[in-house]
Amino acid sequence: MSEFDYIVVGAGSAGCVMANRLSEDPSNRVLLLEAGGNDLSFWLHVPVGYFKTMHNPAFDWCYLTEPDAGIANRRLQWPRGKVLGGSSALNGLLYVRGQRQDYDRWSELGNAGWSYDEVLPYFRKSEDNSRGADEFHGVGGPQKVSDLRLRRPIAEHFIKAATEIGIPLNEDYNGAEQEGVGYFQQTAYNGFRWSTAKSFLRPAKHRSNLKVETRAQATHLIMHGKRVTGVGYRRGHEAKTATARAEVILSAGAINSPQILQNSGIGDPDMLQRAGIETRHGLAGVGKNLQDHLQVRLVFKTNKRTLNDELNNPLKRMMVGMQYMLMRTGPLTLAASQVTVFTRSSKGVDRPDIQFHMQPLSADKPGEGVHPFSAFTSSVCQLRPYSRGEVVVESTDTLAYPKIYPNYLSDERDCAVAIGGIKVARKIAQAPSLRDCIIDEYVPGRKFQTDEELLEAARQYSQTIYHPTSTCKMGSDKMAVVDSQLRVHGIEGLRVVDASIMPEIVSGNTNAPTIMIAEKAADMILKK
Repeated sequence: MSEFDYIVVGAGSAGCVMANRLSEDPSNRVLLLEAGGNDLSFWLHVPVGYFKTMHNPAFDWCYLTEPDAGIANRRLQWPRGKVLGGSSALNGLLYVRGQRQDYDRWSELGNAGWSYDEVLPYFRKSEDNSRGADEFHGVGGPQKVSDLRLRRPIAEHFIKAATEIGIPLNEDYNGAEQEGVGYFQQTAYNGFRWSTAKSFLRPAKHRSNLKVETRAQATHLIMHGKRVTGVGYRRGHEAKTATARAEVILSAGAINSPQILQNSGIGDPDMLQRAGIETRHGLAGVGKNLQDHLQVRLVFKTNKRTLNDELNNPLKRMMVGMQYMLMRTGPLTLAASQVTVFTRSSKGVDRPDIQFHMQPLSADKPGEGVHPFSAFTSSVCQLRPYSRGEVVVESTDTLAYPKIYPNYLSDERDCAVAIGGIKVARKIAQAPSLRDCIIDEYVPGRKFQTDEELLEAARQYSQTIYHPTSTCKMGSDKMAVVDSQLRVHGIEGLRVVDASIMPEIVSGNTNAPTIMIAEKAADMILKK
């Protein structure tokens, strides 16, 4: 069967939601295309499995940015999920929505229907929160959200230290106010990761009107004039096509969605000409407006035992495995971070502009093992960066990776926030409840003191938090790619539904907002 009502490209955080909701009506025939494979690996279901799945080509696109002057000409690895569940199958499991003002800002930019009060019902609709339902949270939805099953003393010291410098304790950063310090909630249930493949796709896969094809990489859109009528894709060495009677929905993410548009001749005509691609529809903003959260990682050696000690000891490591197998608790249930702080980088900032991810362990990067000493990590990122990058296709080879230019710290305002963030991190570390636990600042180190030196530290020791967004932004200006209904400007039968449509990145982790975007888009398409 090659003819469907809807074709969804990408079975990730948004695509699994779309496949579920569109196929709820048995009269809709839906095809879901996923470039990766099935989510059968044990490590895709253990929360801490991201140490095994990130940077692993079996599950990860393994993107690499171009050398970036803003971060000392370094190239960063950008993991993106290439498996059922997409990045929700290998992310840090952190459930964060952002701030009310983020969505009100989207609405102020001319995107009707996207204010906080209008999107909150979609957050609540998808959610099954272990704390129960209230004004801000839902129960009974497909997406499990739960409290952490692991806590360590060093995290308690960190929380108390944050309150000692004036940051309020906040047990629900997704509630009435985001500002404060507290424990993360995670997309997990009973000790297992709860990706969108598990929450949305698994309950729908038995439906006779839903077809899921894995190892199926979309290469281009099939167009008749200005209408998209289908998708071309590859399975192994075989080129295939599928026809959509109603719509094609690109849910391939902030890198792949603009890439597919550009490969199809939809984008900036000058860029397409340089790549040797015929322009089918000029749309200057495709691939532009790229935004990401850049974190500056501080690592502190401690005289208190941390998870480094447990993971470096063979006997304790075996006990960690037994604890998980028998009780579904312990370090294997670890989200990417335990504690979060939403606060301000300096006086005069009207709302939180930085976020901390505190981990009771330290490592150079996932997959390389923890450091051989007791330590914790205190990463701080700017929530609303001003710097903008782009994703660019450079040839007619539809399977070739696009070039990624993040342009980190290219705006002076971002540099100022990076400096302020490091200062706040050090202030927390020097608070009474934490300073006696710390032996030394291992990264970046006390040799960095002046503002100029702190900026240099940010350039040398920063990493992505894996939140690329906004490359097919929603709006009505000349750089907008989709309208407020997520329809591609000037093209019929085509929408983009994923994190790429965010006109501005949200103030926090991006998985929960992406699920919300898909929930709202499904109702738009089905005219609910």
